[in-house]
Amino acid sequence: MVQIRTDQFPLILMLILAVLGLILFWSVMDMVLLGASLAIILIPLHHRLSCRIPRLVSAVVVTGGILVLAILAGGGILLAFDAGSPVMTRMFSTIGTWLISPTTNPEVHGITFNKTLLSGLFTTGKTLFINFEQTLVDNLTFILFKAFIFFFTLFVLILHGENLDRKIRDRLPVGIRRKVDRLSGVTVDTLYAIYVVQVAIAVLTFFISIPVFLLLGYGDVLFYSFFAAFCELVPVLGSSIAFLLVGTYALAMGDIPSVLILFILGYLVVSCMPELFIRPVLVGRRVKISPVVMFIGIIGGLLTMGLAGFVLGPVFVVLIITSYRMYVEDRKETPHDHEIR
Repeated sequence: MVQIRTDQFPLILMLILAVLGLILFWSVMDMVLLGASLAIILIPLHHRLSCRIPRLVSAVVVTGGILVLAILAGGGILLAFDAGSPVMTRMFSTIGTWLISPTTNPEVHGITFNKTLLSGLFTTGKTLFINFEQTLVDNLTFILFKAFIFFFTLFVLILHGENLDRKIRDRLPVGIRRKVDRLSGVTVDTLYAIYVVQVAIAVLTFFISIPVFLLLGYGDVLFYSFFAAFCELVPVLGSSIAFLLVGTYALAMGDIPSVLILFILGYLVVSCMPELFIRPVLVGRRVKISPVVMFIGIIGGLLTMGLAGFVLGPVFVVLIITSYRMYVEDRKETPHDHEIR
């Protein structure tokens, strides 16, 4: 029978509490992971600032800066959706009327669909894009709690991240420490690329969407382009949701040429090409990983872990590949070492 030493009890207790914490706070664990990933990127900035001002003040400044940016961005998004509310209302109303009309109901033409599922999707769409103010009020407590978890994680890791990292590395053997340093380096590069590329592609989506919506002639070009960029900025959505919704709106109005424009130029060019080519290439180039592999990591992470998976998926892929490369390098060096001896 295996006996547990007295000095092992604190470690075992810590592991048990950690598992219980994961179970109890699983619903907000995505905020912890996102806060930790952003902290990793911001620690170098905190390090430079802490050379001029106290560490606590530096951590407050960096975290406060992110909070201000989040408030400004959130406020701008809410104002944009408020201004575009008539557009969204018109789209949902037209599509809803088209679906229940006896002459245009898809089931009349032998096309079956799940009415319950469709009704749920439309309700969700209206909740997110039309009745968003009421949705925010109804979920304000939970949203504020998740925001607190995110910024608390961000602040704590910015303030203590370097010391924690140093203490862990100091306890590692030299050989393992070199491998951990390499894995840490590629993790930082991957996270940096993910965040920067995400914002860059959202901005790109806005500008390349403008000609597509100009061709439609529906007006409100800037709002439609903003809507596509916003969906692209949110990893779980993607700009394809915007083009699918506007495409359904065009179909409901019987505007088949616009449907083709939205599918070919909107979905295939504006939505798919950045995801299939630009994002994997930009992320993979920084970490020297195949764009195809990075694409698998991004999509796989989103499908399995949701919002947090958008960050963790590529990181796991990079860590696995880097670990394999280190293993191969060690195997190559071993025979050489024996020959020298």
